[in-house]
Amino acid sequence: MSTALNGKHVLALIALPDATLDALRHDYTLHYHPDGWGEALPASVDLANVRAVLTNGSTGLSEPQMAALPALEIISAFGAGYENVDVAAAARRGIVVTHAPGANAATVADHAMGLLLALARGYAPLTEAVRAGRWRTSRAERPTLTGARLGIVGMGRIGRLIATRAQGFDLTLGYHGRQPHADAPGRYYADLIELAAASDFLVIACNGGAATKHLVDGKVLQALGPNGYVVNVSRGSVLDTQALIDALAHAAIAGAGLDVIEDEPEVPRALLDHPDVLITPHIAGRSPASLIAQRDALLASLSQHFAHAPIEFAVRTA
Repeated sequence: MSTALNGKHVLALIALPDATLDALRHDYTLHYHPDGWGEALPASVDLANVRAVLTNGSTGLSEPQMAALPALEIISAFGAGYENVDVAAAARRGIVVTHAPGANAATVADHAMGLLLALARGYAPLTEAVRAGRWRTSRAERPTLTGARLGIVGMGRIGRLIATRAQGFDLTLGYHGRQPHADAPGRYYADLIELAAASDFLVIACNGGAATKHLVDGKVLQALGPNGYVVNVSRGSVLDTQALIDALAHAAIAGAGLDVIEDEPEVPRALLDHPDVLITPHIAGRSPASLIAQRDALLASLSQHFAHAPIEFAVRTA
């Protein structure tokens, strides 16, 4: 391995596709630890010479971890989210933070629509009923999307793509966020509880982090009502898990579609056992196209940084 490669030590703390790993190993000295930092990294990792860290929004990187990497120059989040990266601490240390905005937005929006359809039409419980020989007794009517009311929590890239897809189903749209957008479809609701009360389906598509922790709580779910469904394709922290379990147990809502959950990959038995809860393993943003786009954004950010060029996907702190 050349001196140039040895001088560019990169620590990856998340699982990465093989093609991404191959590309990184071609240009960098890669230390691959897909299970994260843990209690401690192996002694084989040369912490003193690590100049770049690859992480994501869920795994993040804390200030104490940054302090253990004296040569650290750049933190790259694989994907759009970076909520658990201490961006303020990175700025204080002169460390640039990058991400891949929009790289997986279309795939996440597709996944959200799939969960909405599957919940409304009962794909999972009806398949189980047919397998159990209950064809004739399982043909009750189910709600559909056409003409229903959809509330979107967060009108960023993903929220807008969900809204675009929803218009194809003639859904009535409403949304909640920090502020209204003049060019956004649907009605803006400053009060999330009011949005939930005006919705048959509520999709969570906002950023994670401290500002949105348990934004969707028991009061919001109660407002959604016994015929309402909630779908979360953002971060598990946004939806209060215990409040969701309680709402389902008391039939306060009809069901839920979850691609993310608090304390994942651990999933409470109450959710696993509920017939009208669909759970996917945090894969809403994973498709061949999105992974290629995320890889390209990552490689571009590293290349630009080490070439002392402007970094297109740098997170702006001001």
